[in-house]
Amino acid sequence: MTDKPAHLPERLALLSDLNAASYLTEGLLAGKENVPAIALSKVAEPLAGDQMRAELGPVRDLFEEAMYRCRDEKPTKADAWLAPRLHATVRLDRREAADRRRWNYLALGVAPDYVTWRHMPEPKQDGKAQMVTANRFRGAHHTQAFARLWWAAELFRNGPDYGPVVTACTHQDMLNTVLRLDAIDHRPTAQAMLRLIERGTVRTGREINALASAVNTSAATLMYDVIAPDAERDGEPLRQWIEASEWAGPVTLDILPEGPDDAPAPEESVDRLVDYFSELFEDARVRGRAEKASEDV
Repeated sequence: MTDKPAHLPERLALLSDLNAASYLTEGLLAGKENVPAIALSKVAEPLAGDQMRAELGPVRDLFEEAMYRCRDEKPTKADAWLAPRLHATVRLDRREAADRRRWNYLALGVAPDYVTWRHMPEPKQDGKAQMVTANRFRGAHHTQAFARLWWAAELFRNGPDYGPVVTACTHQDMLNTVLRLDAIDHRPTAQAMLRLIERGTVRTGREINALASAVNTSAATLMYDVIAPDAERDGEPLRQWIEASEWAGPVTLDILPEGPDDAPAPEESVDRLVDYFSELFEDARVRGRAEKASEDV
């Protein structure tokens, strides 16, 4: 696995897609080479200002803690622990989080070792070398190693409660499939899908994918925000939460932190969509479900 960067600055930075691409060598993707940290720091753009949330140390500490906690488990287990804590540490608004340069720098300038540890495929029986796909270092919000975790925390949290984020990130198909859907930007939709998992109605990866497909297809003809309206969003709690990073201190490691004090998704709207999605799921095509039903007869 790639080693920890030898030279880490004190502050986070931005790294353009073009510059990031120049460091995505086969050796790095195979976990056999390190990123030349000094050279990378020369092309990275420092973040403006001196806010505490731009300090590199607390973020790096999270990545090391995640690897330590999951050292004897599959790396996928780290997602549920890391996502809410990454979100609560960097404290971004959505405009800032949409800047891919931020995530490029985290992956290449701060924690390339974490990316290769987390996303290196399992060895094949034929002995062929495995490589991390480049889009884990430099990619879309639903594939890049750290952007996907931040957006999962942002889209699946229920107001300040990160509990639903843990549920989402415990199931890889929520990240791999559902995170791509435009429909989950509607908070009652996101929460309703998670409720079906929490209740055991939807359990396996195949079932999550089938539900996602049904919800996405239905969204083309039914406006979820009309039948299940969300609470009006107020930007003030987010602004105050970001400002509080100046004195908040490191996130708790064993207890979930709290996110921005937004109003949660309206329970009436969530309940309405839980009922509707349950009906959709009953008619959804789940690979293997028909065969199992035949065996039970």
